[in-house]
Amino acid sequence: MTDIAENKKRLRSLMKARRLAAFEAHGLTAGAALAAHGIGFAASAGGATVSGFLAIGEEIDTMPLMARLIGEGATIGLPVMIGKGKPLVFRGWAPGEPLDAVQWGIREPVATAPVVVPDVMLVPLLAFDRRGYRLGYGGGFYDRSLAEIKASKPVLTIGLAYDELEVDAVPYSHYDEPLDWVLTPSGPIRCGAD
Repeated sequence: MTDIAENKKRLRSLMKARRLAAFEAHGLTAGAALAAHGIGFAASAGGATVSGFLAIGEEIDTMPLMARLIGEGATIGLPVMIGKGKPLVFRGWAPGEPLDAVQWGIREPVATAPVVVPDVMLVPLLAFDRRGYRLGYGGGFYDRSLAEIKASKPVLTIGLAYDELEVDAVPYSHYDEPLDWVLTPSGPIRCGAD
């Protein structure tokens, strides 16, 4: 294991505990706080295709934000895993539409839902820094997906996180795709990768 991989592993362990503490402190209100900010600081939701995600475990509840974006005219897509080492596919979804339960407690749109390509990606994370680097769960799904989409069109990336998940520096590798913004309950943070 490389030094970067080892540092990421150690930071993941620390940040899972920090995220649990943040969830216990204000998990019930954090999702509404994100929705109150919306994404107007970075992009217009009207007419945009926005990839969201359904929170698992102690992640911030994304439903209030996605409901706001739909109300502003956005099309929402949710990620679908098609295999280890492959980029995610995004399928259109709206509240009330069916979902399939898959591994790790993740729910995905059904296979008949249309494939969409996001203009804006809302990204889960365990840690972030002001340069835009994020620590995910280690599967590389979002990094591969971002690289694939960016090869064909621009895509704006917004990480969703508790304020407590900010760190001075996230260890990163050449394949890690930095975020443009991070949205926390306190408000948006503009990122600038080195």
